[in-house]
Amino acid sequence: MRTVPTWVDKVQDRDKVEQCIYDLCFNPDGTQLVVAAGQRVLVYDTIDGALIQPLKGHKDVVYCVCYARDGKRFASGSADKSVIIWTSKLEGVLKYTHNDAIQCLAYNPVSHHLASCALSDFAYWSAEQKAVQKYKSNSRINACAWTNDGQYLALGLGNGVVSIRNKNGEEKGKIERPGGSQSPIWALAWSPSKEDNYDILCVGDWGQTLSFYTMGGKLVGKERPLGYDPLCVNYFNKGEYLLIGGSNKACTLMTRDGIKLGTVGEEQSSWVWCCAVRPDSSFVAVGCQDGTIAYYQLVFSTVHGLYRERYAFRENMTDVIIQHLLTDQKVRIKCRDLIKKIAIYKHRLAVQLPERAVIYELYSGDSTSMHYRVRDKINQKLDCNLLVICTNHLVLCQEKRLQSLTFAGVKEREWLMESPIRYIKVVGGPPGREGLLLGLKNGQVWKIYLDNAFPVNLLKLQSAIRCLDLSASRQKLAVVDENNQLLVYNLRTQELLFQEANANSVAWNTYCEEMLCFSGNNTLCIKASNFPVHQQKLTGFVVGLCGSKVFCLRVATMSTIEVPLSTPMYQYLEKKMFREAYEVACLGVTAGDWEALGHAALDGLNLEVAKESFRRVKNIQYVELILDFEDRRRRGEKDDEVFLADVLAYRCKFKEAARLYQRVAQEQKALNMYMDLRMFDLAQEFLGSVDNIDRKTIIRKKAEWARNNNEPRAAAEMYLSAGDTQRAIEIIGENGWVEKLVDVGRRLDKADQEAIALVATHLRRLEQLTYATEMYRKLGDEKSVVQLYVEAKEWKEAFVLAEKHPEYKDLVYVPYAKWLAENDKFVDAQKAFHKAGRPEEAFHVLQELTHNAVNEARFQDASYYYWILARQCLDIASQNAERQQEMIAKFYEHEKYASIYYAYDTIQRYLDEPFTSYMPEGLFNISRFLLHEIKDGCPKGISQFAVLYSLAKQARNLGAYKLARQVLEKMQHLHIPSRFQEYVDLSVLMVRAKPYHDNEELLPMCYRCSTYNPLLTSSGNGCTNCGQPFVYSFNDNADFLPVVVNRSTLQAMEPDSVVICRWPSPLKYQFYRNILPELQITLCSICNKVFHVDDFEVQILQKGHCPFCRSPTKTSVEPEDSLVG
Repeated sequence: MRTVPTWVDKVQDRDKVEQCIYDLCFNPDGTQLVVAAGQRVLVYDTIDGALIQPLKGHKDVVYCVCYARDGKRFASGSADKSVIIWTSKLEGVLKYTHNDAIQCLAYNPVSHHLASCALSDFAYWSAEQKAVQKYKSNSRINACAWTNDGQYLALGLGNGVVSIRNKNGEEKGKIERPGGSQSPIWALAWSPSKEDNYDILCVGDWGQTLSFYTMGGKLVGKERPLGYDPLCVNYFNKGEYLLIGGSNKACTLMTRDGIKLGTVGEEQSSWVWCCAVRPDSSFVAVGCQDGTIAYYQLVFSTVHGLYRERYAFRENMTDVIIQHLLTDQKVRIKCRDLIKKIAIYKHRLAVQLPERAVIYELYSGDSTSMHYRVRDKINQKLDCNLLVICTNHLVLCQEKRLQSLTFAGVKEREWLMESPIRYIKVVGGPPGREGLLLGLKNGQVWKIYLDNAFPVNLLKLQSAIRCLDLSASRQKLAVVDENNQLLVYNLRTQELLFQEANANSVAWNTYCEEMLCFSGNNTLCIKASNFPVHQQKLTGFVVGLCGSKVFCLRVATMSTIEVPLSTPMYQYLEKKMFREAYEVACLGVTAGDWEALGHAALDGLNLEVAKESFRRVKNIQYVELILDFEDRRRRGEKDDEVFLADVLAYRCKFKEAARLYQRVAQEQKALNMYMDLRMFDLAQEFLGSVDNIDRKTIIRKKAEWARNNNEPRAAAEMYLSAGDTQRAIEIIGENGWVEKLVDVGRRLDKADQEAIALVATHLRRLEQLTYATEMYRKLGDEKSVVQLYVEAKEWKEAFVLAEKHPEYKDLVYVPYAKWLAENDKFVDAQKAFHKAGRPEEAFHVLQELTHNAVNEARFQDASYYYWILARQCLDIASQNAERQQEMIAKFYEHEKYASIYYAYDTIQRYLDEPFTSYMPEGLFNISRFLLHEIKDGCPKGISQFAVLYSLAKQARNLGAYKLARQVLEKMQHLHIPSRFQEYVDLSVLMVRAKPYHDNEELLPMCYRCSTYNPLLTSSGNGCTNCGQPFVYSFNDNADFLPVVVNRSTLQAMEPDSVVICRWPSPLKYQFYRNILPELQITLCSICNKVFHVDDFEVQILQKGHCPFCRSPTKTSVEPEDSLVG
């Protein structure tokens, strides 16, 4: 910040006595300055300080003046107890008085009411009211100020209190300073800043303290010790800065937070009683006790730094704003001290403050991140003209001297140049070894490396360096000197490549080695390679060029301007430099420019550039054309004129394309082009000049055109006339013209097998079996005839053909078997599969049905399917001796699963349905049976909890409390459904109240050794003593050796007590003895399962078949056919 004196005046009376300047103010447009000087009011012209007119009307010293916000009037208050209202034409229009000397005045910023404050009272005046209402104050009033909305008036009192009054004079709040009457309030001002969410009052007291409060009296921020008595305080118009005058004989500039930034002008010879800021400008007026009126201009220099797209600048003297020029993201860093220098490089930021330097770094390495954190602090005062930061170093420039410091403040290296350094630029490099370009006042350009003490001289110019920049490859240097000459050099050869006058700044394009821009005379110039310069209007200085975005500095504002690079692109296109033109276009051009580049590259057959250009504008048509060109080139086609002819055709230049096709002997392509476009007249005309093309081609194209225009009958006739029979058949078949199709087929010669087959295929699709059979037999294709009847489900005819042609047996019986399986005729399907010689497929179908039944909880169906699988295994065992043992084992396995699922269906229905027809004993025994059967593994779909739950419940009902307790303990280790949890918990408690034994009537007795067995054993369904199995479900125990008797012993037994299971081969018959002949049971002759006679008869009457194997059987109920159950 610099202070420039504009004018100074010293006020004296006629006797040359100095008149104290107690107050001054500007009119709203800032053209006049009103001053309270002695007994007069002086009005100055702010431009040159000329006295416009002295105003006389007071009889004593004038203490205060104030201008209304609307600029129509101002007021003055004097020790003569009077207030005079003056117009903007400097005419007094009204006077009113108080009981004491007037101390301060304040116009309401909204309603333009005047608040006038005397020693002991204050009053509100307005032009609409004749009377002036006065309000008493309990202490001397020294200062007053209205809030920004004009609702409240703050009064600074001599007892150290700030009183907040409304428009009716009522006190709405009070702020008491700690010093009380020892700290009278002499300065008040409300902050006009719109950034604050609430009103902030700045208070200066003679406790030599500056403080800030909200309307409610809450202290904002810190109290600032001043070291002197403040007499006046004023904000800049937007509230960014604060002016304070007082007993220190100076006017101090501070931030709005009270941080000292500097002094306005030099120290005065007496107290500064008043100061004011000219509206919307940086001019300040200061009034002193010795009569001095000083008028200054504050010049705020721009403190900033730029690295590529990141721009850091100072705002409000104490804040750093980092702006991403491409995304326009901004972040603020509050330093709370005067910022002197800023430097930025990659992820580093350096801020120089009066007594220290702070180093910041990005939180992350992301190129778009905007979050900075403090990395290091150098707690020492640094003096420099220029500041540069690198990855690990801070570089200070002081005239000729250049110093490199670590972030700890340790000086590592120093360079002393021949002349003062005017410009520094970091050009990158490894961390700790970065390179710097130096532009000197004597015209020299040097390059130094931070790890090298010896600088390298690059150039020597005749005049001082103003600006310089290095290209991306570091091979070209652009320099602007003090004579506004732009010079571009090749650093390797020292050759001057380009020179231009009237330039004030220059920048290379970050992404393009051959492009730079420079500014001067309000013009932006862009130069690419050796082409002429392109110019356009631009105000400001160019400081960077990133792609198509120009970074321009205008006064203190950095802006990003999008500049289409169309002109450089077209300059490259004129020279057929397609790759360079494409690189420029990638930096930023319009969609029309991309199209132009694509077409130009296509004309030059630069397919890669053309393809990428058309992709940019999503021109799929040309992209596909170029991909076709590339594919043809890979296949060996190298005639460029053919490609150019294709391009002309795509651009609708058909005659030119046809001439070019003819020139390269590609007449067929020209004809195809006309045919595709339905330009038959032009095609006929073209044929007149060509002799080597078949005339039928046009007929075929016309037929295709008729077909596409929904004239299929005409198209078919044309195809037939052109000899293209197959296409004609396709059209006839698609339209379902059966008679026409048959007629064409009958007229065809037997040698034309493809056409006849096509006719047969269409007739087959149209379900014309007779005609299709005729066509197939014309071809002698009996196999297709068989397939035809199979597809039509005409099984009788198919079987007849299968008998005549045994080789097609599979084609008939396999589809027939699948059809039967799909219609739930599984037994017939089995037979059909066997007849077709496909036992494995029959087996697979049944397995899928079984798995589906289990997944869908259809356990009776699952049992039935497992039974069929078991019988299937038995059939295979009887037919295939090699797999006999394997199939018998699978028979027993499937038969066991059939029994388990058959029994589990009862348990499942018992849990799901509200009522059951089974007695508790039946459910009890079924549950015990299942529990023993699944002890080695639970089949899929079987719930172990459901089995245990049913067993526990029936055991409690039948008095088997020991079994119930054991089962409930097993259930505790399982996942219990929520709906049964309460019952299980209650049952556990209730069964513990019962005796720990089972009802003896329920204990199973072994009829072999007469031993009573426990209800729950580890040996399964068998006697724990002798191993005799309990045959509940006919399962066989391989470890048990049955009782062996001879024929005579068997014949000696009572026929009523013997049950015979007649198993088919290869199994043997089984004989069982019924110990309880009085129990009437029956045996199914198919599945050899035993049922109670009454239950079985009911099932036969209801379902008509065995409930287990579902076979309609004439079951014998004689005793010899029964089996113990």
